[in-house]
Amino acid sequence: MAGNREFFYRRLHSLLGVIPVGLFLVQHLVVNHFATRGPEAFNRAAHFMENLPFRYFLEIFVIFLPLLFHAIYGLYIAFTAKNNVSRYNYFRNWMFMLQRLSGIITLIFVTWHVWETRVQAAFGAEVNYEMMANIVDNPIMLGFYILGVISTVFHFSNGLWSFFVSWGITVTPRSQQISTYVTMAIFVALSIVGIRAILAFA
Repeated sequence: MAGNREFFYRRLHSLLGVIPVGLFLVQHLVVNHFATRGPEAFNRAAHFMENLPFRYFLEIFVIFLPLLFHAIYGLYIAFTAKNNVSRYNYFRNWMFMLQRLSGIITLIFVTWHVWETRVQAAFGAEVNYEMMANIVDNPIMLGFYILGVISTVFHFSNGLWSFFVSWGITVTPRSQQISTYVTMAIFVALSIVGIRAILAFA
């Protein structure tokens, strides 16, 4: 019974990491990338997202609650998993370890980012280009945001590989190898989008 429950939780954790959390990440990066077109373009995109119908319902039930479960159960996995990197120096073992490490960094980054943006907005601050520019004006915060974005994108991209395996989409070694190339390409592409957006604010 306990084994079935853990199997279900792991499947749910994997699914929520892609849908809806992963999809939200991609959408968030795309909106932020409007900053490369200037303050007005970013502010229009941000205000469009803020004025979506049922916004609070979507934020709570489609973003925050799935993200909360994924984060809490992810911490459980990270601190109970047995890493074999020191004993077996294989690529996938390193990816396994980096997935756990990037998950912890991502949790710290996302928590801080939500505090600086959504929580401040609840207290009356406006989430706009100027807010983000003021945040990354500090070189330490700029570095923290770049690290956070790279870590978050890696966690999502490498998590896609695990998702495909867990859900029986990539079964053969050949399909898993192709999946590795595809997910690493996604990592590079989304990292470029995210870093360009941050540097646009800077």
